[in-house]
Amino acid sequence: MTHASSSLEASTPLANWRAAAGGDFGLIVVPGAIWGASFLFIAEGLHATGPHGVAFFRILAGFLTLLAFPAARVTIAREAWPRIALLGVMWMAIPLTLFPYAEQRISSAMAGMLNGAVPLFATLVAAVIARRMPSRTILTGLAVGMTGVVLVALPNLQSGGASMEGVLLVLAAITLYGISINIARPLQMQYGALPVLARALGLATVLTAPLGIPEVIDGHWTLTPLLSLLTLGVFGTGIAYVIGTVAAGRLGAARASASIFITAPVALLLGVVVLHEQVAPLSIVGAITCIVGAMIIRRPDAAR
Repeated sequence: MTHASSSLEASTPLANWRAAAGGDFGLIVVPGAIWGASFLFIAEGLHATGPHGVAFFRILAGFLTLLAFPAARVTIAREAWPRIALLGVMWMAIPLTLFPYAEQRISSAMAGMLNGAVPLFATLVAAVIARRMPSRTILTGLAVGMTGVVLVALPNLQSGGASMEGVLLVLAAITLYGISINIARPLQMQYGALPVLARALGLATVLTAPLGIPEVIDGHWTLTPLLSLLTLGVFGTGIAYVIGTVAAGRLGAARASASIFITAPVALLLGVVVLHEQVAPLSIVGAITCIVGAMIIRRPDAAR
């Protein structure tokens, strides 16, 4: 093969995907798949305990998982603590409590599909932090993605009542995600993911304990909910958060949130296949539209 043909092959989209698959691509796929399954584990955990019990259990399990790594216990400068405290509140304690409340009102598949809007909110927050008007490409992606969010939620909004409350709870949670991932990125770049997240999870454990411990103690535990919440805590709250924070530092907050490309389809598949949930076709169309909007945002010209 000539040098010219080698250069041409190296510039193809397939070659770019292969290069990403060997490194950064894994930072997107792995947490996306884990978080997609998290909605199933939340639904199973709610069979044993209440929303506060689910949140406390998973946060505590994630915290203990990270403490097992020596790198999580390194010293962090005092001036970083206010931002770490914000992560403990806005990335862990509040949204991880909102999701179980939401899944008492809407299906796990619906919650997972709405989660596809995280890149949109992360991009909006990044633009506000940068104090710069987004490019035309990003604005187009945001418009397409937000249209998808409306389509996903529309069947539930039309039914009103508890379903509407569930949708609003998820939207509140992912708004906090969009803010938090932009806070996490500079902290990860300066101190590393493990020490930052271990401290944030430790604070979130304390915050969720007063309401969470009584629900855990009074829970009706069987093997399936117990294993579901252990898996949710160790992988969904521990390992996946670390990988996602590393991705935010390496790729940027908006690009790292592209793991939602994986999360939404996995949540939909598991909800329908395992839990036999019914999902409106319009919501599926909306989820696809939302992902298309996020893909537009991640185009090279938008990134520049």
